[in-house]
Amino acid sequence: MLQHDCRHNIRIVLVNTSHPGNIGGAARAMKNMALDQLYLVQPREFPAPRAVWRAAGATDLLEKAKVVDCVDDAIRDCGLVIGTSARGRRIPWPIINPRDCGTTVWKESICHPVALLFGREDRGLTNDELHKCHYHVCIPSNPQYSSLNLACSVQVIAYEIYVASLERNDLTRDKQNAWDQPIAKNEDLERFHTHLEEAMIDVGFYDPDNPKQLMTRMRRLFNRVRMDEIEVAVFRGLLSAVQRRLKSNIKKCDQ
Repeated sequence: MLQHDCRHNIRIVLVNTSHPGNIGGAARAMKNMALDQLYLVQPREFPAPRAVWRAAGATDLLEKAKVVDCVDDAIRDCGLVIGTSARGRRIPWPIINPRDCGTTVWKESICHPVALLFGREDRGLTNDELHKCHYHVCIPSNPQYSSLNLACSVQVIAYEIYVASLERNDLTRDKQNAWDQPIAKNEDLERFHTHLEEAMIDVGFYDPDNPKQLMTRMRRLFNRVRMDEIEVAVFRGLLSAVQRRLKSNIKKCDQ
């Protein structure tokens, strides 16, 4: 039994799922582990009888599943986003294992919504989608046969969250609640990254035609820092001040 009523803050997000049976299997895995927030990003076929058949006794999760148009719609109010990834990336991202993932998700769900992204059956999550995540999680498996079924992957991560829910940790909970401001939500972070890119272009520091992964590295930096709402507001105020000063100087030069 979950020890605090935060399971509604934990959402499983399936992105562009091809086979409706995998949606049903994921719903069943979630219900086994007392999770009930299912988000579907542009599923290829849903609702579908095969999803209902695979869900068995978890059809209630399918009935209330939220279908959205893009990943941003699924995670905009989340304070923590974790993406599943089966391979390394050109620019490494902070990685956690399934056990640490379960613990982190459970602890942070006390404070804000948390999203776990699961990608397409054939190619996983795109780089852009993974760049929206604070962490990547990779499930260890047999190197000779490492491909996991989507529903199985959901089951592994949901199990680790449930195990973490059984291990009470009041010190960590107090530490989480002691922070003076809420962690910035994904929607605010996306606005910040857009503003940062605009300001960097304005001052001539960033050339969109020759990006050199600069914005990806900036996104990784700020995701790692985990800014709170006030910190985001301060940074955006600073960027606005830089832009205003730049415009003022340009006007003076034109006079």
